[in-house]
Amino acid sequence: MNFSGKIWKFGDNIDTDAIIPARYLNTSDPKELAKHCMEDADPDFVKKMKPGDIIVGGENFGCGSSREHAPIAIKSAGISCVVAKSFARIFYRNSFNMGLPIFECRELVDKVTQGVQISIDSVKGIISVGGADKTFSINPIPPFMEQLIADGGLLKHIAKK
Repeated sequence: MNFSGKIWKFGDNIDTDAIIPARYLNTSDPKELAKHCMEDADPDFVKKMKPGDIIVGGENFGCGSSREHAPIAIKSAGISCVVAKSFARIFYRNSFNMGLPIFECRELVDKVTQGVQISIDSVKGIISVGGADKTFSINPIPPFMEQLIADGGLLKHIAKK
């Protein structure tokens, strides 16, 4: 899988309340959740980002509650994937279950600034910054998890079978 887009950079410990504030959890409608994605971290995020853009975060991205709403909001807003130094364990699993690709790359986060274009080749395990000026290694997504993403998440994957 290949991803390419402008990055939106966030810091350490971005919790699920920053990703999708609890006041919007009375719905599980992906379109409604998308309208409020990252609202408490950046109130204008959804207005500024474009489909295909990429979130880059610091340590422990997705910490906090185990709500599945967080990866749903990110994916439904049009973000193609998330790259961070590290992810909270439950967010990591929920992301793949919801069909949101995520990648850990400690080195990238400190070497890029917001707005830079990056490209990710998840099969080769390479992130390229600004064309091919700088490259970083990531662990490739295992084939069975790539299939989960391609199918749109775990439930759609199971339904397909």
